[in-house]
Amino acid sequence: MEPEASPVLVKDALSSSLVAAAVSGSQERAAKEKATITTPAAPSPPTPALEQRGDAWFLALDGRDYRVGGLEKTLGTDALKVALRLCHGEHFHLDQVDLCRDAERRRFIERAAEETGLTSDLLKRDLGRLLLAVEQAQVELLKPQEQAACVVTLSPEEREEALAWLKAPKLIERLREAFHQAGIIGEETNTLVAYLAGVSRKLERPLAIIIQSASAAGKTTLMDAVLNFFPEEERVKYSAMTGQSLYYLGETNLKHKILAVVEETGAEKASYALKLLQSEGELTIASTGKDPQSGRMVTQEYHVEGPVMLFLTTTAIDLDEELQNRCLTLAVDESAEQTERIHRMQRERRTLAGLIAKEERKDLLKKLRNAQRLLQPVEVLNPYAPGLTFATARTRNRRDHEKYLTLIEAIALLHQHQRPRQAVPAPNAPNGATVEYIEVTLEDIALANQLAPEVLGRSLDELPPQTRRLLAHIRDLVKQKRDTHGAGGRAHASVAKMAGGAATFSRKELREACGWSLTQVRVHLERVVELEYLAIRHGRLGSQFVYELLLDLDAPETVAHVGLIDVEVLAGGHHYKT
Repeated sequence: MEPEASPVLVKDALSSSLVAAAVSGSQERAAKEKATITTPAAPSPPTPALEQRGDAWFLALDGRDYRVGGLEKTLGTDALKVALRLCHGEHFHLDQVDLCRDAERRRFIERAAEETGLTSDLLKRDLGRLLLAVEQAQVELLKPQEQAACVVTLSPEEREEALAWLKAPKLIERLREAFHQAGIIGEETNTLVAYLAGVSRKLERPLAIIIQSASAAGKTTLMDAVLNFFPEEERVKYSAMTGQSLYYLGETNLKHKILAVVEETGAEKASYALKLLQSEGELTIASTGKDPQSGRMVTQEYHVEGPVMLFLTTTAIDLDEELQNRCLTLAVDESAEQTERIHRMQRERRTLAGLIAKEERKDLLKKLRNAQRLLQPVEVLNPYAPGLTFATARTRNRRDHEKYLTLIEAIALLHQHQRPRQAVPAPNAPNGATVEYIEVTLEDIALANQLAPEVLGRSLDELPPQTRRLLAHIRDLVKQKRDTHGAGGRAHASVAKMAGGAATFSRKELREACGWSLTQVRVHLERVVELEYLAIRHGRLGSQFVYELLLDLDAPETVAHVGLIDVEVLAGGHHYKT
């Protein structure tokens, strides 16, 4: 018989086994934790990206093709309502679904499973991945879209040819000849001024142009002809603009470019932005948008950098005054002689010589566009500026004087490859920076003085160009009536002398004399009467409209005075040192 174990020994043995078990369990747990920590997690599948093709976005997942339509309409909203189509083999399902709403996602999954035979679990995972891809696409769409600048590289031969054209003497004369070769008939002053305004896009404060004329007079043709002389990548042309469109063009998409709008009425809603862009040289707008990360509405800033040259056309008589006094106003020649010249040119284009000239014109325009590509923004110093003069009678002369000085700078800028570039150190500039510039010559000022009276004088005139032209027709008509009556000829009944001895005329006589339509004559007569050049003597519904001219026929026609100094006087009194 074996002796019984001592209770103390049994207790000790039991305690030892419990401790050993506890230690073993702790070691096992530690090993498991260590294994959990050190074992790398399986990599999650990358988030798929939507691919845009046309107006729709596509996502391919192992033979299951999803198409998302209307994604752009969800920007800035709290919904993700899109047209979603699933294609799998020959089966498909199409529905409109708001991906932010769980009920609509479940409905799409259920119906798609019925139509395609795919499992609900698989479609549920697909929709989760699609939702992430759609949100990522929204983030990309919300970013300001910067269009890549089109860079045209000239071949050595093209560069040499264009540079030789810019360096050759008598540049302005050759430019006028190029206008004629390009098919522009007449309009010498208008074409040259518009071209120089296009050159001014390289300046810090470019000129702006408005071509004002009657319908079908050729204002758009003149605009297109001038624009053809400039590189495609340096001009932007629109038929119309909405009120906010300019703010979202991208930060540098208009810098040193020409912005052309075919009709001023098409840019009426954007007139405020156009005025700011012309005056300030940049646009900035704060707009609300959806934060792609938080989903909350936040303030976003959009910036458009200038400077930009504005080019507009219009048939309107009354323009936005603030926009008009920022621009040079050009009036198209509407004479019968100009119409005859245009008709002759239109007929010549149909001949063999016209077809040959068309091909030659392509080479000419290519060379002139390359010449424009070689012009660089550079500072222009006018050593004669202190001696220049300009009219001071009206407040708007302050802006018109700036246009006159800019016109001189544009002429000098066009000749930059014929002028030496000078440089002076800037005293307070860091790193020893220098200021490079070219100088204005007396020939530049002489050309500007030749162009400015007609262009700036028209801008200073209280009458629009067409109304001024109608007033000239009225003067001619009244003179003809006076001469006929004074010669003893038989006068028309409407030429009867009124009190005060003034000759009168009817609206019908004026229409027959100038060949204008009733609408044109009526509209411009209203403006002339408002400014008290004419007085209505008879005229109401059902009776003849008779007017009296309130001007002195023998007095010379008033022309706006620009007050420019003669170049010879300026040359004799020039003592300014650079």
